[in-house]
Amino acid sequence: MTSGFSDDESDPAINDDVPADGGTVDDAIDADALVGDVIDEHTAGGDAIDADADADADAADGPGVRASLEAILLVADEPVPEVLLAQVLERPRGEIDAALRALAAEYTADGRGFDLREIAGGWRFYTREDCAPLVERFVRDGQEVRLTQAALETLAVIAYRQPVSRARVSAVRGVNCDGVIRTLVLRGLVEDSGTDQETGAILYRTTGYFLERLGMASLDELPDLAPFLPENIEDIEDNERTRA
Repeated sequence: MTSGFSDDESDPAINDDVPADGGTVDDAIDADALVGDVIDEHTAGGDAIDADADADADAADGPGVRASLEAILLVADEPVPEVLLAQVLERPRGEIDAALRALAAEYTADGRGFDLREIAGGWRFYTREDCAPLVERFVRDGQEVRLTQAALETLAVIAYRQPVSRARVSAVRGVNCDGVIRTLVLRGLVEDSGTDQETGAILYRTTGYFLERLGMASLDELPDLAPFLPENIEDIEDNERTRA
């Protein structure tokens, strides 16, 4: 049976010293000055940032505030509040606010393909709007990770034996399938179908997304499995029931 599954896997900064067409060096965007203005604006009357002292402390204690913020926000899947960032970095909230706004201004000044936005009470990285067509093309066509052979075999067992427990699937394949089944659940191909009344084991079945990926209207359209089964299938099934 042929699988129709495919699932799940720098922009250099602009040189601000290079003038635009018809302009001069003085007309080019001065990112450092812009960042400095942002820091000055958001630290006036509040927590002042001593750049030299901060750099010395960062060198001794680890990554700086800006690098730390970038690392945290890079893995965040939702906007992160300033207060939480301040707690994690153990820095004043005013300093975190200034650093975030300075980073956002720097990314804009450098013409990066992403920006840092304050949204829904927190901060998060987003791709720039004018890059949307490229990102959409990449997500749709450029990155396809196919299911492994183990995942395909496990999915086939569930499809033909559903609802079925993990123990029964493992017995059919002869190896532990817990991790593979979790992967299939995460990818939306398999779902919980209740519990076995006798053993209490969780049962699994395929999903509507599974049918969609195979281009089938129902499980009745699954190909006949008989031609692919060994002649001693009954003995194998008896052994499975004993081990399950």
